[in-house]
Amino acid sequence: MTKVLILDQSKSVRNILRERLEYEGFSTEATENEKEASDMCAKIPFDVILSDTACKVPDAGIPFIALSTETSIDSAVRAVRNGAQDFLTKPIDMNHLLQSIQRTIENPPAVAAPAAPTAAPGVRRSRRARPAQAEPIIGDSPEIDRVRRLIDRVAPSEARVLITGENGTGKELVARRLHAGSARAAGPFVEVNCAAIPSELIESELFGHERGAFTSAIKQRKGKFEQADGGTLFMDEIGDMSPAAQAKVLRALQERRISRVGSDKDIEVDVRVVAATNKDLREEIRRGNFREDLYHRIGVIVVRVPALREHAADIPLLTDHFIRLISAEYGLAPKPIDPEAVAALQAMPWSGNVRELRNVVERLLILSDGRITAADVKAYCN
Repeated sequence: MTKVLILDQSKSVRNILRERLEYEGFSTEATENEKEASDMCAKIPFDVILSDTACKVPDAGIPFIALSTETSIDSAVRAVRNGAQDFLTKPIDMNHLLQSIQRTIENPPAVAAPAAPTAAPGVRRSRRARPAQAEPIIGDSPEIDRVRRLIDRVAPSEARVLITGENGTGKELVARRLHAGSARAAGPFVEVNCAAIPSELIESELFGHERGAFTSAIKQRKGKFEQADGGTLFMDEIGDMSPAAQAKVLRALQERRISRVGSDKDIEVDVRVVAATNKDLREEIRRGNFREDLYHRIGVIVVRVPALREHAADIPLLTDHFIRLISAEYGLAPKPIDPEAVAALQAMPWSGNVRELRNVVERLLILSDGRITAADVKAYCN
């Protein structure tokens, strides 16, 4: 279990962070006292420290993430120069914090513990990357159980996986669980959204570029394939990739090597590719928009994530999960929800799937009174 130390002068911040992190499966300790934090670090093998920038971080060779009320670039630069792995501003975005913790655990700095004349038993001289942890897939319906069982069977292999499903169904969550369950779990998990990058930049994003390769290439840059070396590359919305980029990705998968834009030198990469799309790739192949040979390369195993309407029986569990999650983010006590309200949620069409449900639950928590009723669902969710 990942161990986190929270060092912050604000009691409310400590409580909020501790509650949310423990809910996510982390083991946490919290204090406002720097000496007490140092004593804890001597006794407990923490994986990461969350520290307010007003506090002095214990010199224990443990990576830390800086938390600050200041939003200036100078503050961030100072924190990084002082050794912070990341810099987050308050109020803390919990999703960003969880991602930052995961990155820190997957890619810890190679720092040594302070030297001592005689090392006590159990003192760690250096830190190694630790296996990634993925968020749980909520639900006990046959549809979701089928997805979980398929992930568990496929994850330990090196097979490339294509995840299909509508927007908002949780394809990235599936990709992260595949990575966490693989032999590459201690390696990087690198994500690229192929639909969010202009076609003229996708090759540079994936394969990197050399200095001077094009007008704005002022320095050499590693692409996503190189960044994911030894780990997993998650290519989201791969159906939106340009034909030219598809050809280069196919070559990278076939030969396990890439070349940066502006270079004729090949670079070997050891990457497991997990792709996702909300499109029917066979139909895209028929229309000439997607390469059939690439489809067969990325789709050794196909995992289809069902739409929420196909497993509406899981809505009570998902709703309860989001109520506790979002309440912790806001630092509030979870509100009870009437059974009639849950039934009303189950009857909705959910074109935006689980992502839409999360947004609706957040809206209900903000706008409802002491409890969430069916009248609240009718008033705020249509």
